[in-house]
Amino acid sequence: MTDAAPFRDLPSLIADHARARPGAPALRQDDRLLSYAGLDAGIDRVAATLQHQGLRPGDAVALCAANSMAAVLVFLGALRAGAVVAPLAPGSTAAQLAGMARDADARSVFSDGSHEPGVDWPAPVMSLQGDGLASWALPDGARPAQVAIESDRPFNIIYSSGTTGTPKGIVQPHAMRWAHIQRAGLSGYDTATVTMIATPIYSNTTLVCLIPTLAYGGCAVLMAKFDAGRYLALAQAHRATHTMLVPVQYRRLMAHPDFDRFDLSAFRAKFSTSAPFHAELKAEVLRRWPGALTEYYGLTEGGGTCILQAHLHPDKLHTVGQPAEGHDIRLIDEQGREVPRGESGEVVGRSPGMMTGYHKQPELTRAAEWFDAQGRRFLRTGDVGRFDDDGFLTLHDRRKDMIISGGFNIYPSDLEAVLRPHPAVADVAVVGVPSAEWGETPVAFVVLQAGAAQEAEALRAWANAQVGKTQRLHALRLVAELPRSAIGKVLKRELREAWDRTRG
Repeated sequence: MTDAAPFRDLPSLIADHARARPGAPALRQDDRLLSYAGLDAGIDRVAATLQHQGLRPGDAVALCAANSMAAVLVFLGALRAGAVVAPLAPGSTAAQLAGMARDADARSVFSDGSHEPGVDWPAPVMSLQGDGLASWALPDGARPAQVAIESDRPFNIIYSSGTTGTPKGIVQPHAMRWAHIQRAGLSGYDTATVTMIATPIYSNTTLVCLIPTLAYGGCAVLMAKFDAGRYLALAQAHRATHTMLVPVQYRRLMAHPDFDRFDLSAFRAKFSTSAPFHAELKAEVLRRWPGALTEYYGLTEGGGTCILQAHLHPDKLHTVGQPAEGHDIRLIDEQGREVPRGESGEVVGRSPGMMTGYHKQPELTRAAEWFDAQGRRFLRTGDVGRFDDDGFLTLHDRRKDMIISGGFNIYPSDLEAVLRPHPAVADVAVVGVPSAEWGETPVAFVVLQAGAAQEAEALRAWANAQVGKTQRLHALRLVAELPRSAIGKVLKRELREAWDRTRG
């Protein structure tokens, strides 16, 4: 596949592999193996059943599950039927899950039961537990009506993190996924690829690695839950060649006492994204783990991506690399003007892989866009950075103060909105602080109402009971007042510095 290759949809590529190499392994999990012929037939059954139940092209299917063969079959089968998939994080609250499924206008919901109980789903729910998928689907041999999938049609809706209301739904078209497939050809994906899938299927981080693996006819080894020792054993046993991990997973693998005893020599390429990847950890991975190491910097929304081929640029490990081929990344100031070379500014980017917009939220979509003098559309990252003389981008701060914990985005304003209605709370600010385990973790600074008697730990427990597992506060500190600028803006940098002083 090359940049000049005409668009192909993922289900069609899988069908090609099933015809050419029916017995080749496509998915492995535990002691189960699914060939390309079996994968293609399973996708057909799911697509045919969805159509039989009235699903039409453009309808949405919600998927709330840990990594499993059944979850992959549902995802791909929905695509073959012409649907858009809304993968939902099981760690979200019941209210969040119901809200996201409702926002997506899901016609069907598939769940493995790993989420909290009591979700008021807005559509019929099909179980993925046990033989639930097989019991639901039409008999073996069922074939769906053929659906023409156009490149501008929605592929999936990825929901951003949120704790109040409904998180933003990021609509990604098939064209964006095709761009990822094209790019993956430069990283050695082929029919001999064996990819370790150790991040969740509802994350864009996972999809940018899983999708190319299947598009090129390789095999994906699925882990329902990451465990460093189990990961290393599977990678050795299956002679893994590719993987995508977030920095906290690299840290846990490097810390495993038996890491150096495993044979990882088959690895061609390792990738990382979704969270800050510190230079010292990159250097350790390069030193101890064979194969290339590539860091991607960008948004789930798409736009410009920077790529750091750490194995080729060991002197640039403090950066996130250079703009990918065909990606236009610029820096702008507070007024939306491009800054001169060498100065810092907000990172904006444009590329063939960009979201259509935030689902049903045109105002938020417009706020995320920036247009150059020629009227070309860029997406704003909220990150502040600077290009060095060699064109490598160094990030300095996140203008939006977003927290990235274990590879997941956490928005401080959402957590603040949870705490603010508490009768004992007068004021609150949430910031991200360094975490050895998660990269970053949220900490709340709270000003109590006059005369309120409230223990910090009790207030933290109250807040954590209302948010998803990935969003829980690490700590809550009671303070007399919040530092503010002359115009009343909370100075979150001072709060981080105060935390660092007390912890150091």
